[in-house]
Amino acid sequence: QVQLVESGGGLVQAGGSLRLSCAASGTTFRINTMAWYRQAPGNQRELVAIITSGDGTNYADSVKGRFTISRGNAKNTVYLQMNSLKPEDTAVYYCNAVWYSRNYWGQGTQVTVSS
Repeated sequence: QVQLVESGGGLVQAGGSLRLSCAASGTTFRINTMAWYRQAPGNQRELVAIITSGDGTNYADSVKGRFTISRGNAKNTVYLQMNSLKPEDTAVYYCNAVWYSRNYWGQGTQVTVSS
């Protein structure tokens, strides 16, 4: 069983930056695929950024050039660096891990961008 814990959300003004962190526990093996999703009120959960085996990355068009997903030095940690934040980035951000074909989710962290 994999457990995910996010941190780093908060309130920031438009144009500002935040860094989200996610730490996975429950396995000593490397989790190849980890991702960040977000869900705004009234909207479906959407993929923001994903990092896969070999550290390949992919981003939603809405965040390309502003957000960066990366792995930490500690095994099974992942970060989401968010720059040039916009009010439309306001959402609950969820860490996701795919392990043995199962999806695992963190509890979510709120990001609020004021205009």
